[in-house]
Amino acid sequence: MGPSVKIFSGTGSQELAEKIAKRFGAPLGKITIQKFSDGEFQPIFLESIRGDYVFLVQSTFAPMDNLMELLLMIDAAKRASAYKIIAVIPYYGFARQDRKDKPRVAIGSKLVATLLEASGANRVITMDLHAPQIQAFFEIPVDHLDSSAIFIPYIEQLKLENLTFAAPDVGSTNRVREIASYFNAEMVICDKHRKRANEIASMVVIGEVAGRDIVLIDDICDTGGTLAKAAGLLKDKGARSVRALCTHPILSGKAYENIENSVLEELIVCDTIPLKKQSPKIRVISVADLFAIAIRNAYENKSITSLFIHSQLRGKR
Repeated sequence: MGPSVKIFSGTGSQELAEKIAKRFGAPLGKITIQKFSDGEFQPIFLESIRGDYVFLVQSTFAPMDNLMELLLMIDAAKRASAYKIIAVIPYYGFARQDRKDKPRVAIGSKLVATLLEASGANRVITMDLHAPQIQAFFEIPVDHLDSSAIFIPYIEQLKLENLTFAAPDVGSTNRVREIASYFNAEMVICDKHRKRANEIASMVVIGEVAGRDIVLIDDICDTGGTLAKAAGLLKDKGARSVRALCTHPILSGKAYENIENSVLEELIVCDTIPLKKQSPKIRVISVADLFAIAIRNAYENKSITSLFIHSQLRGKR
């Protein structure tokens, strides 16, 4: 009898992990997080995982307890003689620190990769890294899922007449161009200049938007400032409607206020990070099916890349 699959969740991704386990067809594994009065915590598996494929679901968004919890779960699984330990990280935190862009700064995403490997992870499954080159920071396999698999069907059902895609900044250009090419649609770029993190100094639109239905696409929505400013600028330039699709809803600071007071028709996000509260302008699409299939294919040694990395785009072409 070969190794069986056990799926466990950290406290940060409990709801998503339950959906993934349900779609996979297995109960969520039993684990508890023992907490001490000073804030220290210790994950404890409440069932045997000896010789099993252990999938640990945890997004590493703030607070950083989520990352530490994942590292401790990996270490505990290693010490409990799990056969393979796969870190399922729907949102990979510190991904914006992917290079040394100024003197005397850390490369946080590389450090996180090193910590995951050192703790004992054999594989990582994640989605829409802020910088795809982060995969090269690992010496273990990384399966990089693509949210286009769920965003494309959503856009199709909108049946927008004059569909045009917009990149909220130059860094999103490649991501947006791929989806625009699938729909054979036009693309524009909102070129922004920052004074400092989370503060936009200026923004200009490159391309024609008058009379068009604009879909902004990005990987994360943090304070919502970029999306709100881009939507307002696009409207001022004559866009008929503006909506946004973002994979990871960090939604920090005044994000909810910024989104709700903006001209955006709606903001579509994934459940890689749980929402802090509900909003009439924010709609959530689940990634549970994608991760459930990825887990099954990883267990059965089937292709994952062909299923998710621009698979729909290649099929269209």
